Amino acid sequence: MHREFWLERWRRNEIGWHQAEVNPWLAARWAELGIPPERAVFVPLCGKSLDMRWLHQQGHPVIGVELSEAAVTAYFEEAEEVYRAEQGQFFLKYVGTSATIYCGDFMDLTVLQLKGVGAVFDRGALVALPPAMRVFYADHLLRIVPERTRILLVTLEYDQSRLAGPPHAVSEAEVEALFSGRCSVEVLAREPTSAVPARFVEAGLDRVVETVYVLSKLR
Repeated sequence: MHREFWLERWRRNEIGWHQAEVNPWLAARWAELGIPPERAVFVPLCGKSLDMRWLHQQGHPVIGVELSEAAVTAYFEEAEEVYRAEQGQFFLKYVGTSATIYCGDFMDLTVLQLKGVGAVFDRGALVALPPAMRVFYADHLLRIVPERTRILLVTLEYDQSRLAGPPHAVSEAEVEALFSGRCSVEVLAREPTSAVPARFVEAGLDRVVETVYVLSKLR
């Protein structure tokens, strides 16, 4: 599951993970993180998520990274937002009113792109990746965000033997294994959800649980 998989999904508009509304956990629990409005928020593997626009409306500068150029341009154009594109060494950098989005590979990001970040919102990145890639994702994320960054993470838990991801099932034990050595880990909420791609319903999955975490980077 590499770059061509995701680029093809965007080309074919097969984006069942995209939510047409702001994520309800973000709207309900964001204030609990206590992030000052002037601190930037990073949204990894952001697609054309409306969560970025909501975060901007709360006063935050927003930084995203996304592999698909089609997704990035759709984010701005669907809202009729003026933007410009700047070519860099590894990224095509899109700058608009509500967000700055780096179009390219997440693993090429450095601390230089994430200066001023105080928080991360991950609703679709960790669950998009298979287990082996989740290890590299978590390690790189914690390398490039500043100390004391707070991460609002939303995962899914379901019987993965009945349906292959993405979005993948990620257990609390795995979140602990990925992050607890360098972050404090707190479970904010765990509730069943029906907000899943249509193929979950077609597969007869009768229990899908969303778990919401706050991770605080210690070092």
